Formats: sequence, C-alpha cells, structure tokens
Amino acid sequence: MTQQLAPAIDRAYARSFVDSEIRPDADAWDRAGAIPEELLDRIAAAGLWAPFLPPEFGGAGIDMVTLGEIHEEVGRGCSSVRSLLTVHTMLSWALQRFGTDAQIQQWGPELATGRTLGAFCLSEPGAGSDTAAITTTAVPHNGGWLLNGVKKWTTNGQRADLFLVFAQGPASTIALLVPSNAPGVLVNPIDDMLGTRSSMLAEIAFSDVVLGPEALLGPSGFASGMVLTGTLDLGRYSVAAGSVGIIQACIDACSAYAAQRRVGGTALRDLPLIQAKLSDMVTDVRAARLLLAEAGRLKDRGDAATIMATWIAKYFASTAAARHASEAVQIHGANGCSPEFPVGRFYRDAKVMEIIEGSTEIQRMTIAAEAYRKWEP
Repeated sequence: MTQQLAPAIDRAYARSFVDSEIRPDADAWDRAGAIPEELLDRIAAAGLWAPFLPPEFGGAGIDMVTLGEIHEEVGRGCSSVRSLLTVHTMLSWALQRFGTDAQIQQWGPELATGRTLGAFCLSEPGAGSDTAAITTTAVPHNGGWLLNGVKKWTTNGQRADLFLVFAQGPASTIALLVPSNAPGVLVNPIDDMLGTRSSMLAEIAFSDVVLGPEALLGPSGFASGMVLTGTLDLGRYSVAAGSVGIIQACIDACSAYAAQRRVGGTALRDLPLIQAKLSDMVTDVRAARLLLAEAGRLKDRGDAATIMATWIAKYFASTAAARHASEAVQIHGANGCSPEFPVGRFYRDAKVMEIIEGSTEIQRMTIAAEAYRKWEP
C-alpha cells in the first residue's frame, strides 16, 4: 500500500481551508463576538497555529515568506481569526528564539499543535505605543517573580492558555510566560469593539501572581531589546499580511457585485469610476504583496533590514486596506452598510489595522527617521 503524503502547508492549502472553514461563517462570528471552539480545533488539526515551528515540535518548519502568505489568506477570510494566529505566532516565535531548552520542551509541542493557545500582553490602560510607560511590575520573589498590573486589548485574552507578559523588572523590561489559570490572574472580556469583533479581546489583571524562575523568557534586562523588538516585528508582519488579505477580499467582493449589479440598464462593472476604484485595488494589493514578500525574504535570511521592511509593508498595506475597504462600501452603496454583505466588516476591520502593531502615525515617524539617517553626522 502506498503511503499518502501529508499535504504541504502553503498558500494553496491555506486558501482551501479558508474558503471551506472560515469565509462562510465569518460574518456570523463577527456578530456573535467570538470564534467557536470548533474552529480553533479545526485550525489545530490543519496545522495552522504555528507551522513555522520545527517538525519535532509538531510544526511544519515553513519559512517566513510562506507564513506571510498563509496569514494573508486567513486575513482574506476573517481578520479576527488572523489576529488569533498573530498573537499565537508572536508567543511561539519568542519561545523558539529566546526560550531555554526546558521552556521549549514544555511549551513548544503544545503551541505547535494548538493544544495550548498563546496571547501577547503588552498594552495597558495607560500605555499603548509608548511601551516605556508600562506600569505592570515583576519583582524577585522566593527565587522567582511576583507579578502585578493590568494589561488591556489582549487579543484572544478570553481564550488563551498562556500569556507572554511584558513587565517592569528590577532594571528594565522583562518577558514572562504566565499560564492563564495561574492564581491571581483575572480575565475580563472586552466586547462590542469597532472591528475584529470576534478576536475575543480581554483585559488581564495580575494580582500577586507568583511565578517560578522558569517563567522568565530571555535573560533579565534583555527583553526590552531583542525579545520585545523581535516579537513586535513578527506581529507587525502578520498584520501586514492580514491587511493584504483585506484588500484582496475587497477586490473579490466588489468584482462579484459589480458584475451582477445594474444601474440605469448598465452593468456596474462597465462604469469608468467603478473600474478606476477596482484598478487601484488591484494595483495596491500587488504592491503590498511584494513589500510583504520582501520583508519575509529578509527574515528568512536573518537580515536586520527586515525590521524596516516590515514597518514599510505594514504601513502601506494597512493604509491601503483602510482606503480600499471604504471604497468597497461605496461601490456597494446602501448594501455596503447592510449585514448581508461582508464589506462593512472589511471596513471596520481595516480601520483596526491602522492602529495595532504600530499606528500609522508611529510608522510615519519611524520610516521618516530611516530617510534622515544617511544625513546624520
């Protein structure tokens, strides 16, 4: 008997999964404000939670370019599902890159297979883009750590099993792995958001949470540099990919709608103004996809230039997604404001992309600094 090979985890594989398992129900999940547990299990069975982790952990060992393509496809289907993948990816990558052998053995297979789902805790009620302003503290305690503080806007905070928490340590920011069921951890759901409504946001309160020394990810005093920068970069990469997916979803929805809708006896698709809007969408999605692929190639080469390339890809893709999602609603007219059509969801989700993982304003400042660098004395 010939042994059947497992399918390759790539763009085509993800597209098929999204079209069968995600797109048909994305609007219903958006209205419900949650992703059903059954889908989380199907994502795990498909091997899509952390496919970049090595096969010995249960991952597929895919490269970063392919990971970006997968997150684009998931973003095309549902930005909320993509956001769950984003934060799980951030924790899983940080563990792989900075974890000890014992941490990797404990959590690696769990994260790769989706038996344990991860979330990322950085933002606070009074600290978003200004990460230096975080007030959550971790102080040495009986050889381990005592954690206190509040994190907000934690994607998948309502469901995650393991949090990657950034806190002020004795000398600088440190990163800690905190199980969601640890005594002193309180999860407060945040509902009724503008966009990514089913991403299961939460506020996470830590009240005298006692952690062992094994909770520390990376050496103490190191996290504010490499761990935080690298983790945020990968999150930004995923959001850029998801933004590309939103643009593609707008193209798909608008081209289908314009083909069947008639105005004054003329097909909407034949109107020059509609053609102009669609041509801009097609051009921008290709440009955004190329920027994303370049950032992924640099990641695969271990080139530090990937940091700026990812900033640029996220800036271009997120602003283009917001612009074209607005045009998608315009093309649909009153139908675009109806829950019967998905473009309203694209519009709301795209706005979120301009805020998370570095706001548009922060991105402009960062990218401009790159332009000025060659003229610095």
